[in-house]
Amino acid sequence: MDDDTPANSAGFFGFLDGINRSSALLGDMWGIRKNLSRHGISLGVQETSEYLGNLTGGSQKGFEYDGLTQVVAQLDTRRSFGHYGGLFNISLLNIHGKNLSADNLQTLQTASGIESTATTRLWEAWYDQKFLDEDRLDVKVGQISIDQEFMVSSNALYFVNTMFGWPALPSYDMPGGGNAYPLSALGARISARPVDGVTVLAGAFNGTPLDHNGNNLHGTSFPWSGGKLYIAEMQFSYPALGSMVEPGQTQPLGWTYRLGAWYNSRDDFAAVSGADVQYKGNYAVYAVADKLVWRDAADPNRTVALFGRVMGTPLTDRNLVDFSMNAGMVFHSPFRNRAADTFGIGTGYAHVSNQAPQQVLQELDSIPRGEAFAELTYQYQLKPWIQIQPDIQYVVNPGAGVIVPDSTTRIKNELVAGVRTNISF
Repeated sequence: MDDDTPANSAGFFGFLDGINRSSALLGDMWGIRKNLSRHGISLGVQETSEYLGNLTGGSQKGFEYDGLTQVVAQLDTRRSFGHYGGLFNISLLNIHGKNLSADNLQTLQTASGIESTATTRLWEAWYDQKFLDEDRLDVKVGQISIDQEFMVSSNALYFVNTMFGWPALPSYDMPGGGNAYPLSALGARISARPVDGVTVLAGAFNGTPLDHNGNNLHGTSFPWSGGKLYIAEMQFSYPALGSMVEPGQTQPLGWTYRLGAWYNSRDDFAAVSGADVQYKGNYAVYAVADKLVWRDAADPNRTVALFGRVMGTPLTDRNLVDFSMNAGMVFHSPFRNRAADTFGIGTGYAHVSNQAPQQVLQELDSIPRGEAFAELTYQYQLKPWIQIQPDIQYVVNPGAGVIVPDSTTRIKNELVAGVRTNISF
């Protein structure tokens, strides 16, 4: 049986027969997955749970639990009714538990990528259609979360800290934090591959995922008024998709580079200084790099990859964060015979605009403007359907020098530790 194939589950406990090999704990869900698949429908359920806490520093110490249940259903139109290249997708989120970063850490770069307001919400609902030979043109329309395709570093996604997924700059500078997890917005995205190795992504979306009250707790508001968000990205990759390796030839060490920019046309960006003035328009540019730098000649599963991402904006009058970066190293299969394990070490930095006021901090010796952190993580695959991930983070200058509540001293550097589990049902 293929490791990615759910086990058959005849009988109530039938799924236990393939529990060591199946990619899902419940196998084919007593025949449900198999029957849905006949109609082109796939169903995925994943639970991410974590228990993280700060051992030192922070506004208060302690551990907290938070979790995320994600349900994704897709319909392949070719398998369902013979139309080639179409895919319907809908996803739901249930966010539960507490928010360690807001309760204990007061950091700009939040400790976990699943932290958010506890709720059950619609996330994405879109239709994707492929065109031309070799699917060189692809159009997606609907309710879309742009962090699934734009600004992505594939190697950074192994880490726990939020900023390895959705960076600090758009988190603070886009309205509502941007059209990214757990939010989305109405719009369209086009992807074109004019030549092998080059892909162009471009999208236009509503400029804020929140409704006119600044809320959208369940994702069932679909605002369209106000400004629009435009984003474009060029991707360069080697070897190109579908490239062949000649017999006897060493498999090349691949890389992907991305260059992009976004622009929001809203006319009500508030002055970061607190002055009673609003600005029209906002933008930033970014670059992302992923590069494989080593592969074990005896075991191709064992590789080392480097990644880096930078983003900046010159508009320091309307943006709290004017520069952010992430970088790191990922070691796949760090131990022999552990092909699905991953070790990673990474860092992140966010710089606060010089026009942002810090009146309280001016009473101290210096005015810090940046926050940095480092993360050490290890993904251990216990079974194909469950991963266990111990994680350590160290934050320098939390909140870029924020003051402890009811105090005149800054929050001390923080040591954050804990464990995350990912279970596929």
